[in-house]
Amino acid sequence: MLFWVSVTGLVTSSIYCFMVMAASVRFGLRRKREQQSATQFLPPLSVLKPLHGIEEGMQRNLETFFEQDYPEFELLFCARQESDKGLQLARSVGEVYPHVRARYLTCGEPIPEFHNAKVFSLEKLDSAAGYDNFITSDADVRVGPHYLRHMAQYLRDPKVALASCVYLGTAHEGAGFASQLDAVGKSVEMTSGVLVADMLEGTKFALGATMAVRRQSFQDVGGFSELGQFYADDFVLGNRLAAQGKGVLLATHVIRLMVQNSPFALSFRNQLRWMQSTRRSRPWGHLGSGLTFSMPFGLMGLLWGLSTAHSELGLMLLGLAVVSRWLQAGSILLVLEDPEWLYSTLIYPLRDLLGSLLWIASYTGENFYYRGKVYRLKQGGMVESAD
Repeated sequence: MLFWVSVTGLVTSSIYCFMVMAASVRFGLRRKREQQSATQFLPPLSVLKPLHGIEEGMQRNLETFFEQDYPEFELLFCARQESDKGLQLARSVGEVYPHVRARYLTCGEPIPEFHNAKVFSLEKLDSAAGYDNFITSDADVRVGPHYLRHMAQYLRDPKVALASCVYLGTAHEGAGFASQLDAVGKSVEMTSGVLVADMLEGTKFALGATMAVRRQSFQDVGGFSELGQFYADDFVLGNRLAAQGKGVLLATHVIRLMVQNSPFALSFRNQLRWMQSTRRSRPWGHLGSGLTFSMPFGLMGLLWGLSTAHSELGLMLLGLAVVSRWLQAGSILLVLEDPEWLYSTLIYPLRDLLGSLLWIASYTGENFYYRGKVYRLKQGGMVESAD
């Protein structure tokens, strides 16, 4: 039984690997075409950035938004309280760029209906925005100077309601190995699933790290009070827009998602939170993703080989798993243009094993800890306070 479970898992994960490689080539060709196209559609933009507290590298993250090569845009920051350190940092950064129009808002503590505090901040930002074309982004996003120019192009077509980006997970200099594994997981594991899904059925979701989205799109899915009941509000927003027949696109522009230097236990807990959310938002897809991991099946094969005097065949099964993960990681990281793609590719088999453990753990509970409070995930991805 151990042998056949190993072989079955290695077959399914290898098929998935080839799908990822095909989707990477498809994405890379599309990205090359779009990079060569003109960026002449330059509508005024409101950039919405919810904030809560301060984290490593945040100053540089914010600076990259003030350094945009774009003719007309405004930056809007929102935190719960004026004393929020993230909001204070944004103000101090803004003083260095007086030519950039920026506003700093507070929204207070979320009302009971808003279990998602980020969406509560977005509602305040929406009410203050001067333009109808939005760019939203999280505090841990770092971008290049032409980011707004590239993202604005997806709003040229009036039928497009939203476009979101894949990202390159990036650990800060000197970060521990746990954070490096987290970063390569965000780059490879997340992007692999996104590119394959886009290739097979189109984009029926959104990635909330950054989005180009129309003001009306939030109202089309029920408004902020509706989205505020979900943990994965980005997925719900994109999924509902796609179900309505509105254009939801995967942008080819790649941003950096900065990963904090955290001890293993904290890093594991943070990643588990997202796995639990995915399990509730896409239960069948999440269940099937267990067959996309390779390393646990390779280790099963090795265990079978050592226990049955077929050690060489067991090593071959493990080697197949490792090579499969190297191929998957290399194809993704090269198309994302990761300057450290070789090192990240080499360590990805360990991340694949960790990902499988996170997948198993995602079925063990429904409560999670986030920013000082305990929440409970409900069916469909809705969230409520566990207090």
